[in-house]
Amino acid sequence: MPLIGILVRTPWGDLGEHLGSPGVVEALKLSLVVSLWALGLSLVLGVPLAWLLARVRFKGKALVRSLVLLPMVLPPTVGGVALLLGFGRRGLLGPWLEDSFGITLPFHTSGAVVAATFVAMPFLVISLEGALGGLRQSYEETAASLGASPVRVFFTVTLPMVAPGLVAGAALTWARALGEFGATITFAGNLPGTTQTLPLQVYLLLQDRPEAATSVSLLLLAIAMAVLIALRGRWTGTPVYRGAVTAPQPAPEEAPSPIPGPVEESGAAGAVPPPESAAHDAEPGHWPLHATVTGFNRLTLEAEPGTTIAVVGENGAGKTTLLRALLGLTPRAHADLRLGDADVTALPPHKRQVAWVPQDGALFPHLSALANTAYGLRARRVPRADARREAQAWLDRLGVGHLAHRKPSQLSGGQAQRVALARALAARPRLLLLDEPLAALDQTTRAHVRHTLRTHLAGFGGVCLIVTHDPVEAVSLADRVLVLADGRALQDAPPAEVSRHPRSPWVARMLGRNAWPGIASADGLALAAGGRLVVAETLPEGAEALAIIAPEAVSVHRDRPGGSPRNVWPGTVREITAVGSRLRVLITSAEAPDLVAEITPDAAAELGLADGSAVWTSVKATEVRLVRL
Repeated sequence: MPLIGILVRTPWGDLGEHLGSPGVVEALKLSLVVSLWALGLSLVLGVPLAWLLARVRFKGKALVRSLVLLPMVLPPTVGGVALLLGFGRRGLLGPWLEDSFGITLPFHTSGAVVAATFVAMPFLVISLEGALGGLRQSYEETAASLGASPVRVFFTVTLPMVAPGLVAGAALTWARALGEFGATITFAGNLPGTTQTLPLQVYLLLQDRPEAATSVSLLLLAIAMAVLIALRGRWTGTPVYRGAVTAPQPAPEEAPSPIPGPVEESGAAGAVPPPESAAHDAEPGHWPLHATVTGFNRLTLEAEPGTTIAVVGENGAGKTTLLRALLGLTPRAHADLRLGDADVTALPPHKRQVAWVPQDGALFPHLSALANTAYGLRARRVPRADARREAQAWLDRLGVGHLAHRKPSQLSGGQAQRVALARALAARPRLLLLDEPLAALDQTTRAHVRHTLRTHLAGFGGVCLIVTHDPVEAVSLADRVLVLADGRALQDAPPAEVSRHPRSPWVARMLGRNAWPGIASADGLALAAGGRLVVAETLPEGAEALAIIAPEAVSVHRDRPGGSPRNVWPGTVREITAVGSRLRVLITSAEAPDLVAEITPDAAAELGLADGSAVWTSVKATEVRLVRL
């Protein structure tokens, strides 16, 4: 209703005359000068302050934030009084400023600037802090792992990605400074041509020429509405990426194009060899790994060049913490790290030559696939043309070269993951860390990207660590499997050894085996959950052990079986799932731990199995393998 009142009462016929009067024009010019200076000061002071509040932990942060935002809720006239008591001629700092520098703020244009900055800067700080808080730090950490210094990360990754929040905060700050009245009139006075800004002009006109005051009010209202409409809600601080708004929806994953392998492997026409500079920096046998990790993770890791290690373990085992320790990104664990002949322990992340691909890929949304891939090369001061040529070669090598000019929002999951891998490999790392790189892909895409990754890891001259929960990835990609539990290495062995003799119930179940812990006895195993298990080959009595039973070794019966089985239990079917051409049946029992059996659909139909069916299970003693813990 108040806004409608301004529109209805505006003398439209005299609008031009009112707005063109000398006093209004002079006040408008002064308002623009004051508001722009206030915006400049707010940017200089507010950007570091927003960074401090968003990214730095310190005691009293809540108090500092409250003080920063206080002018937003403080009555403007009270703010003016506070400024007088702080910077006035009788204030705390006013006499010192005047005696030492000859600066007098009250009743001067500079005082109007200070008053406008005082009340307007919180809008910039709160908007930019929200944008920085909403920005996943994996983008900045990934940029650092690609060789970008903190300053370069800020200007090439952080600033472009929070630009919407910064622009929104700057626009709101300017608009608020343009409309400031209470603090200005209290601290700087109302001197024509010096401190009489447009809102003060409205106040004076309202007493003598109400129609002209309404016209000027309409001008300020139009400016405020134009700012808010232009921002379209961006003042909330959430990072907004232009590509995410205008880009078309990603197409379904395209049929995998043939992935050219190295010339020496295939010799096929059109194969794309690694770029010369990358090949020179990635000579096999150059960067063995030696790491001693302390803190939450406590282990020693050594590997020869060209080794791929799959890191597995249940949630909270310390897998990602291990990777972040090698990167130097976490205080939870510290790694004494040597790559080849270089000790990089004391180096910051951007100087370690350790490339990282986080779970989400962390492709920079404001850069194309080509620019993303060239980012690490540019961070290492490779000339732009050479970096783009080498990046294009890596994209071609991973089968996504035709997508070089697309933004990440225009790529499917599989395409984006291949671009992320290309970016990491193009950065010429000495150690490659992949944190569940295929977790977000569908089965078909995952198989294709897994094949691509295996092809290129074969020619990688450093060591690669892959965190995974997928047994197929662990077996097909890795030369060794490192099993973590509570930050410690439970097992470090080739995949075949881990498959045959898993030392962790979680790993055994990940591999699709039944795993029952217990204590070895004279004839088998006393189960930790109660009951006994008869085995053919026993361990020394009293040894802690894990019984491994393959699902296909479990027989399912409707009635109690006779004959040779030594281990027989009654149970109830709780779940039936299809795995390929077979069915996996989960059976619970009061006399034994949960047991998974694998049978054919015909066998399930013949037995009439369904959820809740009463069955008997049996396992031959010769089908049980004990692994000493």
